Amino acid sequence: MKETRLGEFEEIILLLVGILEQEAYALKVADEFEIQTGRKVSIGATHSTLDRLSKKGFLTSKMGKPTAQRGGRRKRVYTISATGQEALKASKELRTSLWKQFPAFINLTFQT
Repeated sequence: MKETRLGEFEEIILLLVGILEQEAYALKVADEFEIQTGRKVSIGATHSTLDRLSKKGFLTSKMGKPTAQRGGRRKRVYTISATGQEALKASKELRTSLWKQFPAFINLTFQT
């Protein structure tokens, strides 16, 4: 049985793939991670997480066209699968539910 839960880092990477759309390749995802979180991430950690999310069925990928900037090499572009979208939805629902139960925030309005 495939793992369906997301760790925090996996969740952020999956969200970034969705945000970046057609620009969701490893280096761009790593750069966007740093911009969005203020934390550095290695390209190796990004590659291994994208691979793990693909093996879980949360991402699909295809090879892009070769570009001169990459010396004629192609890059792998990722897309969130329907299973990945469901995993993100479940993760969001769980976190929202927990935040709503947290006494210090019980009277705050949450948008879902």
